[in-house]
Amino acid sequence: MNISKQAGLDQGLALDQAELELINAVSKKKLAPEEVYAFAVRLCDNQVDRDGERFPVETLEQLAALFVGKCGIFDHQWSARGQTARIYRTELVREEQTLTQAGEPLCYLKGYAYMLRTEGNRELIAEIEGGIKKEVSVGCAVEREMCSICGENIRDKSRCPHERGVRYDGKLCWADLVGATDAYEWSFVAVPAQKEAGVMKSMRQDMQRLEQEAALGRKYLQRLKGEVVRLGGLAELGLERDTLAAIAGRLEEPELEQLRSAFQRQVDKAWGLETQLKAPERPELEQRDGAFLI
Repeated sequence: MNISKQAGLDQGLALDQAELELINAVSKKKLAPEEVYAFAVRLCDNQVDRDGERFPVETLEQLAALFVGKCGIFDHQWSARGQTARIYRTELVREEQTLTQAGEPLCYLKGYAYMLRTEGNRELIAEIEGGIKKEVSVGCAVEREMCSICGENIRDKSRCPHERGVRYDGKLCWADLVGATDAYEWSFVAVPAQKEAGVMKSMRQDMQRLEQEAALGRKYLQRLKGEVVRLGGLAELGLERDTLAAIAGRLEEPELEQLRSAFQRQVDKAWGLETQLKAPERPELEQRDGAFLI
């Protein structure tokens, strides 16, 4: 199941050499300090939120690894055009003096993100530093939602009769989000958030829609990689299929699209543009083409 929770944005960060090395570990080129703007994002915590849910510390620990490398976008619109920043490291922050409704010390997941100082990002950086852009919403997937009263799946009413937000014999009922399996992205959102015990909240997303979009996105990316490998073989670049597949496997959607277009132009030059008329059979072309089908 997919979960969306709203969090907060911290001020810009001063970069030392250690931070810059971590950023360069996830970037595709070595970046200089003057090329980078970094900031911290409070992603999620173990408080019981207004949806009657919470992330146990164990789930936060799982999400800490999953969020590294994830990009920031706008309003959960899954488009490469909206990519703005990327998380390069995370940490769990514990506030032992603050107890949650579950009676545990407060613990939250903090992500450190960077973006490039480009002309296109100038306005966004100014809005972050000016406090205009300060809310983010995160999307992730968990295996189960466990009832705090009976320990059963709170969505299975044949086994769990309890409701979130209701007290039973004086004990509040909530759902523990257990078993993090994926972290999709984090988004800048336009709707102002309300703080609750230092945590900002967001509206829940349509879970079924997110699952369908994620599946379609993975299928499209796989097909795009296959097309790049196929066209790369036809373009007579002297590269083996395994080499082309390894290159395609490291690239993201915008780069794959550019590479596909470049390979297509090379193929058109080498073999001639297709027409609507049936051309004479060319066994050598069919053999080359078939060798790179996936």
